[in-house]
Amino acid sequence: MHDGQMRASGDPYFSHPVTVAMLLAEQRLDDATIITALLHDTVEDTGATQAEIVHRFGDEVAQLVDGVTKLNNLELSSVADAQAENFRKLLMAMSKDLRVLLVKLADRLHNMRTIRFLNAEKQRRKARETMDIFAPLAGRMGMQWMRDELEDIAFRILNPEARASIIRRFLTLRNESGDVIPKITEDIRIVLEAAGVEAEVFGREKKPYSIWRKMQEKKEGFSRLSDIYGFRIITRTLPDCYTALGAVHQRWTAVPGRFKDYISQPKSNGYRSIHTTVSGRDGKRVEIQIRTREMHAVAETGVAAHWSYKDGERFENPFAVDPFLWLRSLTDGLDDAEDSSDFLEHVKLEMFTDQVFCFTPKGDVVKLPRGATPIDFAYAIHTRIGNSTVGAKVDGRRVPLWTKLRNGQSVTIIRADGQRPQPSWEEMVVTGRAKAAIRRALRDEKRATQIRLGREIARVALARIGKKATDKALATAASRLALEDEDDLLARLGAAEMTGRDLVATLYPELLRDADGADADADEQTVIGLGSGQEARPAPCCMPVPGERIVGITERGKGVTIHAIDCAKLAAYEDQPDRWLDLRWTGSGGRAEHETQIEVTMANDAGVLGRICTLIGEQRANITDIAFTDRKPDFYRTLIDIEVRDIEHLTNVLTAIDADQDVAGVRRYRPVQNAAEE
Repeated sequence: MHDGQMRASGDPYFSHPVTVAMLLAEQRLDDATIITALLHDTVEDTGATQAEIVHRFGDEVAQLVDGVTKLNNLELSSVADAQAENFRKLLMAMSKDLRVLLVKLADRLHNMRTIRFLNAEKQRRKARETMDIFAPLAGRMGMQWMRDELEDIAFRILNPEARASIIRRFLTLRNESGDVIPKITEDIRIVLEAAGVEAEVFGREKKPYSIWRKMQEKKEGFSRLSDIYGFRIITRTLPDCYTALGAVHQRWTAVPGRFKDYISQPKSNGYRSIHTTVSGRDGKRVEIQIRTREMHAVAETGVAAHWSYKDGERFENPFAVDPFLWLRSLTDGLDDAEDSSDFLEHVKLEMFTDQVFCFTPKGDVVKLPRGATPIDFAYAIHTRIGNSTVGAKVDGRRVPLWTKLRNGQSVTIIRADGQRPQPSWEEMVVTGRAKAAIRRALRDEKRATQIRLGREIARVALARIGKKATDKALATAASRLALEDEDDLLARLGAAEMTGRDLVATLYPELLRDADGADADADEQTVIGLGSGQEARPAPCCMPVPGERIVGITERGKGVTIHAIDCAKLAAYEDQPDRWLDLRWTGSGGRAEHETQIEVTMANDAGVLGRICTLIGEQRANITDIAFTDRKPDFYRTLIDIEVRDIEHLTNVLTAIDADQDVAGVRRYRPVQNAAEE
């Protein structure tokens, strides 16, 4: 299918899927994943179809290829919001089958190895995307070797000077003290043999980016870093791990605070190992990792160990993690994120950090990222507990809320019902769950304050024109302004996004017009489009007013009748096009002399009708007739004929009436349409 296609390097394109498949075969993954690697670009880049994949290779492979194709279509390096939303989709795709991501990671690794053939801008974009998304994902999946290589290639592109500087310092160090790795490796072997532990020992220099990150985190120079060398002891049995640890600590001095037992408390991706740092040969600090061969297999391949095959047979590694449980651990607690950008930030936080394990007073274990504080601990238990935190005790002693927790500590949260999250908390926490909950609580509290302030602004603004800020009036204004509800209106007032004058203009524009001294006798509204000598009058069936679209119907001996464009009676003239005239209003303002009808359903209480008539008068509209159409003990319906300037004036009248708390409903009434409806 890839015949004739070439890569940017000039190599035949099929070399890429073959290399991706080889990378996964080296991880001893199952057949379906390796076949998917070979086929992963066929549906997207060739004439192959999904149906053909199903027919030739079966449903399992077809679903995996489809998942990888969808991941390829995600532009993860686009603008922040789109990047965040696409990353959410990436996790959704992973949730169906994690092998999709394994193929995608191998695909990215080969593309990064050959990235030099792309232009400089594309190299930087892909490198940033790799550093932000794919390298942390590889690490979170336990594929540390892949994370190291991805980071190193991206680091070379994004900060070549820093990388070159670290490599030069390594060379200088080697020239000064020789290659210490073989010497320290031999020292460790001798110690293990004396203790009767059969094990393999490997040593290495840390990768340039790993060193650079530590220099940035600790704000220390290269010469002051302690763990630029790393050594691994791979034993045959679990007891040998602890025997080896004892032998190493007897021979060299352990560095305080640098011991972690991930065997008794494994990471969520299945990683198990003992980490310790000792002062080795010539006082150089070295990090040593101790684990069994099976643990090492998981450490190398992470979640991928779940699908591992050995000699053609499925290899059941007891330390391999169930992929579904792993994915749930990655996204657990992130449902509270308000939007996609929050989600992306939180998942990145969870991916970048190692874990510490603390205990509740009842002895339950709480997993937290490194650097977590008692506030993180409280939110990890429940949002309600986090929101009401006022203090904390660690191992029975009262500590500040910004204290960083360590492995094995027991934490007691002190609460108070009236407590609310403080803005400073957001800088103290490191978990996505805590950050989201604090931001949400602060937003809610700020909104509540704005609503209280907005209610007072509304009260004062309406009191100036003799009106009350009732719930009905505020709800009417919110509806008129297309806002969600009256709280949204009040919050905007309190946040100075709108003013009290804006509220008055929405509900009672005519009163504002009076206050501003507006001229009621502006240009007259007239109709244009009439023939010479023709006279026009509004149709009683629809009572059109200026501002509406209109047409004219010529009448024998009666001139022209003006109808609104949506008048139901126009249907009777559809087969008489010669009687139609295209009319329109011209002019502005005008006097209140265009008659129309409104229907008001109001409470049957003393003074209500008088108040409604006053409202209409305040809006500078004239009442010409009132008729009661439906009387009930509690409500009655009234038809009121009024004169208005134009459609905007009519809308203002309807809004002012609708804002009254004793009005159940108000609408424009057109005899023909309303009779048909009833």
